[in-house]
Amino acid sequence: MEHPLSLYNTLTRRKDQFVPVNAPFAGVYLCGPTVYSEAHLGNARGPVVFDVLTRYLRYLGYTVRYVRNVTDVGHLESDADEGEDKMAKAARAQRKEPMQIAQHYTNLYRQNMLALGCLPPDIEPQASGHITEQIRMVEEIIENGFGYEVNGSVYFDVPKYNAERDRYGKLSNRSIEDQLAGTRDTLAGQDEKRSPLDFAIWKKAAPEHIMRWPSPWGEGFPGWHLECSAMSRKYLGQLSDIHGGGLDLMFPHHECEIAQCQGSHTHTDESRFWVHNNMITVDGTKMSKSIGNFVLLGEMFKGPTATLTQAYSPMVVRFFLLQAHYRSPVDVSDEALQAARKGYRKLMNGLRLLDKLVLPEGAERSTDTEKADAELRKLVADIFVGLNDDLNTARAIASLFNLVRKFNGFFANLATLSSVSEAVLEDAMEAYRTVVTQVLGLQDEPRANAEQLLELTLGFYQEAKTAKAYDKVDQIRAALKGQGIVIKDLKTGVDWAYEE
Repeated sequence: MEHPLSLYNTLTRRKDQFVPVNAPFAGVYLCGPTVYSEAHLGNARGPVVFDVLTRYLRYLGYTVRYVRNVTDVGHLESDADEGEDKMAKAARAQRKEPMQIAQHYTNLYRQNMLALGCLPPDIEPQASGHITEQIRMVEEIIENGFGYEVNGSVYFDVPKYNAERDRYGKLSNRSIEDQLAGTRDTLAGQDEKRSPLDFAIWKKAAPEHIMRWPSPWGEGFPGWHLECSAMSRKYLGQLSDIHGGGLDLMFPHHECEIAQCQGSHTHTDESRFWVHNNMITVDGTKMSKSIGNFVLLGEMFKGPTATLTQAYSPMVVRFFLLQAHYRSPVDVSDEALQAARKGYRKLMNGLRLLDKLVLPEGAERSTDTEKADAELRKLVADIFVGLNDDLNTARAIASLFNLVRKFNGFFANLATLSSVSEAVLEDAMEAYRTVVTQVLGLQDEPRANAEQLLELTLGFYQEAKTAKAYDKVDQIRAALKGQGIVIKDLKTGVDWAYEE
């Protein structure tokens, strides 16, 4: 391609040209949800970004295997390996089994992602279904000297790894000295650890802990960071192409993933590209359940919420997330979402316009279309310049708006279509349709309730009947019958039924 795809790689801190490990295959892994509660808007940004990324990679001709995991065990309340398992806590609060909680919120998450236009991942592994793989990875880390067991728990030896294998903190650009300086007082209550930087790769289950599995070190459960390393390796090989998630996962989660892979037999950074999307904020503060400023997706689609005064459809929400570059923070507000709704509708109006761009009968196409063709080709090329520049959907959408403006100009005076060649016009319309629907994943949403429209039509029917405008009465009857609807005249008024 003239403008090959480049992505900002957190690991190298620069935009690198995307070259897969084993072209034309591309392995993509997104760290998925911890399914202990309903997803909020902030949880949706990563899936929407990675959905567009996988769609675009497929558009470019790659055979993509997209993996998005489900965390249903091991994610403790604190990143310092303390607190209760989030799944177990939710199960206890709701008096249900942890797997009931996991299944309920997994189902809800999938429904919300489908509503947002996200294609299902090719593989959606659950942490609890890959305990064997995680135990084996712990064994490898111990065999290589980077893990140690204490009282049934196993910890990753960060200082030893940093000295002998690789720099811990290279992804987040943190030195181990700075990390130690900031954690000198955190070792209290964690006497098992040799260093406050060490993290659990297997935790001994306390007597009251619900979720537990047998292991060489006794009954316990895997550390949160371990699952993605084990499942990525299982489904994408020792070195995948793209691994990522929200910026808040860069440290410690992704940092620990790299250390685990380097510390086991793989000796790789797990992925060639590490891609991180920025946060959703409310009044400049990161959206978070712990803070309480979150907007649940289900509530957002129905509206209003504590933060928003009205409902916003899934496609408007998707457009809202894509109108900014994925590495930029996005602040949510009614004003921002209403602006997004206008932008989304502008793109949908563009789609509806395409079939109407037909040269009037009898009009002759110009013999000199070179200038107009070049202008239209440039408008199309600009869309892909944005997509190829670190998946800059904001720039791509701005270019789509420019193309819509050109289409609107043609539609206002169809005779002007004679200035551009038919082939170039067809290519431009196809590019617009493909990018909007197949790459950005934006689909037209009905903006009116079908039954409401039917009731409105029946009102017109009644008015025509009262006015004895029987030609209108017959037209309405015929039109509805063509849709499989039969009008029923009753003594009490007008009703309808499906034609049998």
